[in-house]
Amino acid sequence: MELLKKILSHRFGRAGFLMFLSMVILCYLAPILAPYDPFKINEDLIFSPPSLEHPFGTDSLGRDLLSRILYGGRISLSVGFIAVGIALVIGVILGSLAGFYGGLIDTLISRFIDIMLCFPTIFLILALIALFEKPSLFLIMVIIGLTSWMGPARLIRAQILSLKEQDFIFFLKSLGISNKRIILKHLIPNALGPVVVSGTLGVGTAILVESALSFLGLGVQPPIPSWGNILIEAKQAMSIAPWVTFFPGLFIFLTVLAVNFIGEALREHFR
Repeated sequence: MELLKKILSHRFGRAGFLMFLSMVILCYLAPILAPYDPFKINEDLIFSPPSLEHPFGTDSLGRDLLSRILYGGRISLSVGFIAVGIALVIGVILGSLAGFYGGLIDTLISRFIDIMLCFPTIFLILALIALFEKPSLFLIMVIIGLTSWMGPARLIRAQILSLKEQDFIFFLKSLGISNKRIILKHLIPNALGPVVVSGTLGVGTAILVESALSFLGLGVQPPIPSWGNILIEAKQAMSIAPWVTFFPGLFIFLTVLAVNFIGEALREHFR
C-alpha cells in the first residue's frame, strides 16, 4: 500500500496508474463490455467506418473492431505480465547467486549474461520461435521471458554486491544463519527496488514485442485477436480504412505510455 501511495502521489505515476488500471479493467471485462462477438463475420459491414453502432468501425471481415481490441488486450496484457514474471524470476535467482557468492559463479553467470546481450533480442526471439512449427501463446510468453532476464539479473547482482558488505550481513553470518536464508530473507527484499522499476518497464516492452511478433505473423495466430495481429490484418487497408490501424495502435501506445509513467514514479521513489 505504501508503494501505491507513492505512485499516486507522483503526477505522472497517478496518470499512468489510472490509465493502466482502466486498460486492464476494460480488457479483462471484455465478455461483459464488448458489444459484439469478436469472431462474428458480417460481409455487409466490411470496413464500416466508426459509428454509434460500431464506435471503432469494423475490419476486413466485418467484425466489430472495439470487441476485437478488448478481447485482444487480454492476450497482449497477459503476455506482458507473464513474460516479465518469468524474466524477473530468472534474473533475481541468477543475479542473487552471482552477487552473493562471487568468484567462479559470478564469472560464469556474468559472462553468460554478456553473451546473451550480444544477440539482438528480437532476432534471438525469432530464432527460437523458428524452432517450432506452430508456437503457442504460452510458448511465446516463455520465449520473451527467457530473452529478457539479463537486465534484472545485472541490477540485482549490483545491489547484492553492495548489500553483502554491510554490517548486518556479517552479524547474520556470525549468528550461523544459512546463506540461503540470508539471500531470501534479507538480501533480495532489500535489493528489489531497481528490479521492480525494471519489471514495470519490461511489461511495456513485452507488449511491444508480442505486438511486433504478431504483426510479423509469428505471434498469436488469427482468428484469436491480439493488438499485433489486428494491425497485420489491417496493413493492406490503411489507405481506405485508417481506423483499423489507428485504434489498436492507440491502445498499444496508451498502455506502454502508462507503464512508463508508473516506472518513472517508481524510479524516483527508489532513487
